[in-house]
Amino acid sequence: MADEDRSPEDEFQELLRQLLGGGGGELDAEQLSRLSGMNIDPAMMQTMMQHLQGAFAGGADGAISWDLAKRQALHIANQDGLGVTAGQRTDLDQAFALATLWLSEATTIAELASAPQSMTRGGWVEATLPFWQELAEPVATSISDALTAALSEQAPDDMQGLVEGAGRLMRTVGGSLFASQLGQVVGDLSKEVVSGGDVGIPIMPDGVAAILPQNFADFGRDLEIPDDQLALYAAVRELAHARLFRHARWLRLHVISQVTEFARGVHVDTDALEELASRFDPSEPEELRRALESGALLPARSDAQNAALTRLENLLATIEGWVDVVTENAASRLPTADRIAEAVRRRRAVGGPAERALASLVGLELRPRRMREAAAMWRAVTDAVGVGARDSLWDYPDLMPTADDIDDPASLIARLEARVRGDEPVTDEMDDALAQLLADESAPGGDTGPGAGEGEAGEGDSGDGGGDDSGGAAPHDNRPV
Repeated sequence: MADEDRSPEDEFQELLRQLLGGGGGELDAEQLSRLSGMNIDPAMMQTMMQHLQGAFAGGADGAISWDLAKRQALHIANQDGLGVTAGQRTDLDQAFALATLWLSEATTIAELASAPQSMTRGGWVEATLPFWQELAEPVATSISDALTAALSEQAPDDMQGLVEGAGRLMRTVGGSLFASQLGQVVGDLSKEVVSGGDVGIPIMPDGVAAILPQNFADFGRDLEIPDDQLALYAAVRELAHARLFRHARWLRLHVISQVTEFARGVHVDTDALEELASRFDPSEPEELRRALESGALLPARSDAQNAALTRLENLLATIEGWVDVVTENAASRLPTADRIAEAVRRRRAVGGPAERALASLVGLELRPRRMREAAAMWRAVTDAVGVGARDSLWDYPDLMPTADDIDDPASLIARLEARVRGDEPVTDEMDDALAQLLADESAPGGDTGPGAGEGEAGEGDSGDGGGDDSGGAAPHDNRPV
């Protein structure tokens, strides 16, 4: 068939075969120009095809290009070209130093091992992107797989083999679309956050505390509060958050596991994706971007996801409630502390545009909806048993207050008070079940006689300090009751 007799669809299929067949080389501009009959901008198609060809030539293996997200985020974060001035760094260093002294009176949790930082927006992106990647990867994979399936279903029969052979590349392209959008959101978020713990989840590396001076000025612009007081309050709150996660090393994994548990349940609405693909005009890529941003490709949450989200919200509220109370006590010398605290709570409750975009992108709203109730619980615990007993609740995972404790802290306080008095622990269902299990195991064969018991005790005394300190029961035996 002569070139002039070929339809635009034939031209497009030939280009796909050239691309996916590994032909290499430059794409034919004349062929691309003829695609205008399909209402496709040739210049846009040239750029897109070269990008796809480069991905294929590089041996695309189906993996998502998170480097694309990083480049996009850094491009946005560094647009203003501003860094941290020497004056800003000095002011924040002084604020962190005084905040450290104040916190030593408000909590028994130890100081950080590394000095807190004055961080640029780009530095924040570099430090936090590994977490965002972990959060978004399940959704990105789902979008990539759904895109591959939708394209396969709509491709003509004579191109099925071609589409199947390009499966890895299509997954790469779908993942790259999502990664680019994630980079946009994280880059925008870098212009909103004030500190490392501002989002409420452990996005910073373990033990790292940081404030972003570029965003700090925007935070206090409408509050009419002296900058030094704002800096002190922000430093106290950031250090309290970082100290907590460094002390309770299990807590970071606990939060991340609950976040990823929710994210793994996120799947793309294939009907919505197929409907979009059926009317998608490649010359108008904004439609796909809007669909990703709006969350239109994510279906309604399942019951399991709603349950996971409730658990996560309770956990975040428990963490931020503690940070609120410790910050309140440590910053009590600041005459404007109450006003700043209320501004922080409102800001966390509403969230900024980038945070809302993140919620649409991955389907997860990071809102500690019960933060006020959790803070009231921590105040009641502090008043009843003091700072030391309160902070000991972070020593082990099974000591941490539950959602029921947030609703009614009276039972938690009673257990803590009994522990402080040295009273005999009051057993609960778990204690009773464990005691019954141990009794059942020791009953057969007369193993529970005096001789056997003395022999076991002797072995424990010569070993690691006795059975009470070994095995999984140790944390449970030490909880406040």
